[in-house]
Amino acid sequence: MNDVFSRLTADIESLKISAYTNGLWDLLDSKAMSADQLEAIALVFDHLRFEKEETIRNTLLKMSRLPLKEPKTFKGFDFSQVKGKQVEALKNLPSLTAVNAGRNLAFIGPQGVGKTHLAMAYGRECCLHGLKTYFMKATELNQRLTDAVKYGRESSTINGLVKPSCLIIDEIGRCVFNKEATRMFFDMVDRRYNKEGPNTMIFTSNMSPNKWGEYFSEDSSLLCALDRIFDDATVFRKASGNDSD
Repeated sequence: MNDVFSRLTADIESLKISAYTNGLWDLLDSKAMSADQLEAIALVFDHLRFEKEETIRNTLLKMSRLPLKEPKTFKGFDFSQVKGKQVEALKNLPSLTAVNAGRNLAFIGPQGVGKTHLAMAYGRECCLHGLKTYFMKATELNQRLTDAVKYGRESSTINGLVKPSCLIIDEIGRCVFNKEATRMFFDMVDRRYNKEGPNTMIFTSNMSPNKWGEYFSEDSSLLCALDRIFDDATVFRKASGNDSD
């Protein structure tokens, strides 16, 4: 019986209808419901909770810009082909410890080693756990920041990029950010750095982080901003042939 009431309490909290809890308990008590009747009610609430959570997951996936028809998943990644000292850390990615610890991730290596696959898989897992995720190419981010400056939307654009718990920027090094876009980029980094709650940025790049400065138009302040990206980050370096350095 205690299990049924525990399930009902958890479902009520999830459905955000706790204001009606006392009335529900009074009803159940006044009707002197049997164990079978209480179980039936609990099943209804279990179903409503599942439907709500499934709707949230599907909405998050649609808004994330991650592929839906052929999703990238951790199950679809061949970890057996990965070698080196970072194997266990890679296999631990599905636990989502990074986003919950507010730690950034970077997947560095040549084309074809699965960097984008792993970044997308991590983002998808975040969505399935109710965390807002957003994926974009570095070229798309560059264009968005450039347009924001052009049309006076800097504040709203930065606000939108700060909100996701998991922000994925794919292919750093494919374009050069001009000075205005660079300043907006690092404004975003700074605000995310100070954000509370689940929070991570994921980067993929063919370039080692010590070369990223070549793709941003700024002075020494750039180095400080880059430090904030990697202040508490896990960097996975992968060589061709799916071998980890």
